Amino acid sequence: MRLTTFTDYTLRMLIYVAGAPGGRCTIAQVAQAFGISESHLVKVAHRLGQQGLLLNTRGHGGGLSLAVPAASINVGHVVREAEGADVLAECFRADGRCPIGGHCRLERALAQATRAFHEVLDGYTLAELVSNRRELARTLRWDAPRPGT
Repeated sequence: MRLTTFTDYTLRMLIYVAGAPGGRCTIAQVAQAFGISESHLVKVAHRLGQQGLLLNTRGHGGGLSLAVPAASINVGHVVREAEGADVLAECFRADGRCPIGGHCRLERALAQATRAFHEVLDGYTLAELVSNRRELARTLRWDAPRPGT
């Protein structure tokens, strides 16, 4: 299964914000760290704000921060929300374009694979994705990790 670019950027932004020093960063910092256009990330931040996952504070000392604890953000849920109603193959479309739809065993196999994919992601939280903060700090050039992290 291939994730959309929007989902990829969504996960990267959440990882960056969750591990950022002080739990706060700017869209520009995320863009620079990953080499992503700020305009794309503005859309991602807006959507995550609408979903109640990010806070976007304007003005001096503002920036992005998590709206809820990282341990309560389920990766599978984030992926499903970002991916929307996209389907893995034509046979999953509601309009029934496939002439062998309903009789093809590939449809069943792909549905099972999709469920397994989401079940694995459901087993992870954002906190688990950033539990290697020291390595992330070196790679993303954050300041030195806080003691005990």
